[in-house]
Amino acid sequence: MNTKKILGIDIGGSGIKGAPVDVKTGKLLEDRFRIPTPNPSNPKNVAKTIKEMVKHFKWEGPIGCGFPAVVQNGVVKTAANIDKSWINADAGKLFSEATKLPVWVINDADAAGLAEVKLGAGAGFKGAVVVLTIGTGIGSSLFIKGKLYPNTEFGHVEFKGMDAEAYTSDATRKKEELDWPAWGKRLNEYLTHIEFLTWPELIILGGGASKKLDQFKDQLNLKAKIVPAQFLNDAGIIGAAMAAKVSLKKKH
Repeated sequence: MNTKKILGIDIGGSGIKGAPVDVKTGKLLEDRFRIPTPNPSNPKNVAKTIKEMVKHFKWEGPIGCGFPAVVQNGVVKTAANIDKSWINADAGKLFSEATKLPVWVINDADAAGLAEVKLGAGAGFKGAVVVLTIGTGIGSSLFIKGKLYPNTEFGHVEFKGMDAEAYTSDATRKKEELDWPAWGKRLNEYLTHIEFLTWPELIILGGGASKKLDQFKDQLNLKAKIVPAQFLNDAGIIGAAMAAKVSLKKKH
């Protein structure tokens, strides 16, 4: 089985994106393909969409999927931003049956973090790293000496009496019509809390908001070094493919 090229798929609240990935370099081997996330986004409908993605690329090899929930051994454990019918569903098994191909499923922010820490903005860094993807919600991943501690879900820590992402996400910035400096102050409060909990030496900011770092970086005052993600919105696709490669190695 070819483990150099793996189809990476990133399942999001509004869209499901994918592309074949060279897992050694992180390069996308074909143009990224996007299908709107089905409504309702239940297991049956999402599995059907994954099958469509496979058909689009005429794919016949292994697949890695990033999924917006806590995932343990392919089984979905939470459903904050997806259909509640996913809880306790075996996504890995479901997608494998739908595509007739081997599929590995990982938390989407963990996937994005893998891409950044192994090949992107955190490559070669040996200290503690927190990767945050800031968009509709806040995804997180934590790495110690390059090793992932999975399913951290720092977007859902309680902060100011609410889910942290309800106070700090990019969706909240848009909804409350905050300008970048005002939102940057909020982000700084949240990052200070995450720094207190984990004491990272490097924080990598990904997701849509990371592209505008210049507009709010003056509001950030932390001990950790803060850098933007290198792979931007492709990080989830690349990292999902990399996670599948790691699983394949363990299996053989």
